[in-house]
Amino acid sequence: MSDTRTIETDKSGQYLQKKMTAEGHHFLKKYIVKDNSEQIISAYNKLIETDCKLILVNGGTGIAVRDVTIETLEPKFVKAIPGFGEYFRKISFDEIGIRALASGATAGITENDQLCYLLPGSTNACTTGLEQVILPDLNHLIKEITK
Repeated sequence: MSDTRTIETDKSGQYLQKKMTAEGHHFLKKYIVKDNSEQIISAYNKLIETDCKLILVNGGTGIAVRDVTIETLEPKFVKAIPGFGEYFRKISFDEIGIRALASGATAGITENDQLCYLLPGSTNACTTGLEQVILPDLNHLIKEITK
């Protein structure tokens, strides 16, 4: 989610795609949309209609007025995973200090039993979230939501 990024300049999205592929996960689709609720919902709705088990969203999770990812997508979750955001901010605090508290990073389960993580737009934050929180527990969580 970005008002400034393109396919070429979306370093965080490129990192997420490359890392997930390197870890043996199949990549399905990538959307770059503006910080706009209607565009965000449109992309989200397309993704939840697929058979993917993981949706990674990056950008628009801060406190700026234009950051609307959290407010737009969090109400769509059928179940929240509050520990993700809490732990993400804790380890981010260890890395960047008090600025981590402005992150609205969160996660939840979609209506089609998919994990959905809402990450900040910075590549460093995406690296932290993916490598230290998401990947270590991904297979376990997928098993849990598909029981």
